[in-house]
Amino acid sequence: MLESIILGIVQGVFEWLPVSSEGLLVLIQTQFFGGAGLTEAIQMALFLHLGTFLAAFIYFFDEVEHLFRSLLNYKKISKERRAILNFYIVATFVSGVVGLILKGVLVELEQVFIVSADIIVIVVALLLFVTAYLQLRKKTMTFREESEVNNADAILTGAVQGLSALPGVSRSGSTTSILLIQRFHEMDALKMSFVLSLPIVLAGNIVFNLNSFFFSIESLVGFLAAFIFGWITIDALLKLARKMNFGWFVLVFAVLLIASLFI
Repeated sequence: MLESIILGIVQGVFEWLPVSSEGLLVLIQTQFFGGAGLTEAIQMALFLHLGTFLAAFIYFFDEVEHLFRSLLNYKKISKERRAILNFYIVATFVSGVVGLILKGVLVELEQVFIVSADIIVIVVALLLFVTAYLQLRKKTMTFREESEVNNADAILTGAVQGLSALPGVSRSGSTTSILLIQRFHEMDALKMSFVLSLPIVLAGNIVFNLNSFFFSIESLVGFLAAFIFGWITIDALLKLARKMNFGWFVLVFAVLLIASLFI
């Protein structure tokens, strides 16, 4: 039971930070608690993502409902809402394709992918350092509104999200970082990253966990812990983004990304 609570808390806190929550969960299960094989550890980590999925779904329920209504009335919605809806559709499709391709060949090329994952993290972190420097040097900076998102943004963000299938790559950290680099407001970047996680997490559990995961009281406790701490962390991170200068906010993300290489 204690193991489930700890795993749930780790998932809830680190899912929204630029550190791979899945990697941490697998590490904790295999190295500190023992007993769980790699496959079982990954299945448990994937299941705990449903806790943070529910936290994000409820926290951003108004946005999710609005997107669903927009989908049902696609031809009648405004150009701005259509652009936002298209972003989520295209990004989800691209990330699904990239993720499935990587998962399909991950076993044969595991060592290559581990190295590739570190390179990706370093590149994104360097871009964030540059973005933070430019923002802190300049008093004014042109930001993009969420409604200005386009298909190029969706393809790039979706591809980066798909790369989170690589060991050690943080989904939320990478997608938020890319959106920040593309000059979206920090609040919009965080929200877009969090909402974008919903279909991928749900689909991942259906594809990889539906027929093989064994449900238990312990897994339910972990799920609830992930939900509660996921909600708390989302709220805290968004409040921090509102109060902190954009340049410092990006710098913190860059430092956390580099730190994740040593975890």
